[in-house]
Amino acid sequence: MSDLSHIPEGYHSVTPSLTSKSADASLKFYAAAFGAVEYFRMPDEKTGGTAHAEFEIGNSIMMISDEYPAFGSFAPEFAKGGSFMIYVVDCDAAFAQALAAGAAALTQPTDQFWGDRTAMVADPFGYRWSLAQKVASPSPEEMAEGMKNFCG
Repeated sequence: MSDLSHIPEGYHSVTPSLTSKSADASLKFYAAAFGAVEYFRMPDEKTGGTAHAEFEIGNSIMMISDEYPAFGSFAPEFAKGGSFMIYVVDCDAAFAQALAAGAAALTQPTDQFWGDRTAMVADPFGYRWSLAQKVASPSPEEMAEGMKNFCG
């Protein structure tokens, strides 16, 4: 096992960092849609915005800031940013919660051949979020057959 003492407690080797036209609005949305918990924010004294904030969804820490064009940091266009996957207890309930918070439905909750029930939403800030619930444990043979049908 490698030495991970260089990683702060609670963090993983890779930590996503988002850029938003309004980190404050994004943080409010993520709390309402995904149960995100904000635990650090550094305000930008010049703009009144957010220079840096950290929040947690489940056991994953993420970072966010407002746009800083002078540093090449721009928010994505609607649903053209990155895509994230969140494992949830109940895909249908998580999907409904995200829609109630203002997300746009991209795919409805559906059972998948790999054993997850998934749905996808777009947040108002340019990012897509897959919601997944493990519902089955198919064998490698069952997954290979499912892949044939999925792509065929």
